Amino acid sequence: MLIKDFYKNKKPIISFEIFPPKKDGPIETIYNTIDNLKDLKPDFISVTYGAGGSTTKKTVEIASIIKNKYNIEALAHLTCVTSTKQEIENILNQLKDNNIENILALRGDFPNDPDFEFPDPLHYEYAKDLIGHIHSNSNFSVGAAAYPEGHIECTNLDKDIYYLKEKVNSGVDFLITQLFFDNEIFYKFKEKLDKENINIPISAGILPVINKNQINHILSLCGCHLPKKFIRIIEKYEYKPEALKEAGIAYAIEQIVDLLSWGIDGIHIYTMNRPKTTRKIVESISTIRNVLTEE
Repeated sequence: MLIKDFYKNKKPIISFEIFPPKKDGPIETIYNTIDNLKDLKPDFISVTYGAGGSTTKKTVEIASIIKNKYNIEALAHLTCVTSTKQEIENILNQLKDNNIENILALRGDFPNDPDFEFPDPLHYEYAKDLIGHIHSNSNFSVGAAAYPEGHIECTNLDKDIYYLKEKVNSGVDFLITQLFFDNEIFYKFKEKLDKENINIPISAGILPVINKNQINHILSLCGCHLPKKFIRIIEKYEYKPEALKEAGIAYAIEQIVDLLSWGIDGIHIYTMNRPKTTRKIVESISTIRNVLTEE
């Protein structure tokens, strides 16, 4: 089923993100994660895609397992900046062959390998180029990333929203946001989208922080704002890992409850392949989820 149709027929959407095992890791390790998420009845599960296409085969394989074995809709991430048009076409054909109907179209991060050979000239500079390619000869439902605080490479949020509108106009059906910890920033971002007539469905990306090491990694990736309330939690429990884990899950739940009360189209949980954490969150909002779905 096309994910764009989920948003038309249901609110709120609840979805998860998982990532493939490392390049040399066995694919079977992901089965435990999916097994422990399936009964939470997510509307879809997205599968990430390594820099430079480093996990291409595993992304397609895992998306196929989610869709064809577990009967859960799959959203395959697809990045483009390091790829040729023929390579992208090959992946699109693999997705079609595996009954995958949904793609999250991304420019992608640059590989850490200084010797990586990029196409010369680049076949894709931006996600909008990939989106146009996907729509040129296929019927995938296409999602894109949105950045409530602006992309880390963009110094101006208004300019970032301008680029987002270009992506949407290229044929995006729905948006999934980068993680954030301050809901008020998201609400202001949504107001800006409304003013620009960017009115497609949007799911809020939520990451439960359960250990201190995640913080520096998060800041290096996206530079998101940490509210004082969140900082107090980290400082209070940074040397008490079990307490920090409990507090981090509670903070994520509080964020989600507020977003659901506001009327968000969907919640997208970055599971980090930790199904127990995701389970605690989803079970904590089960009654609210049922009430909103019945409205």
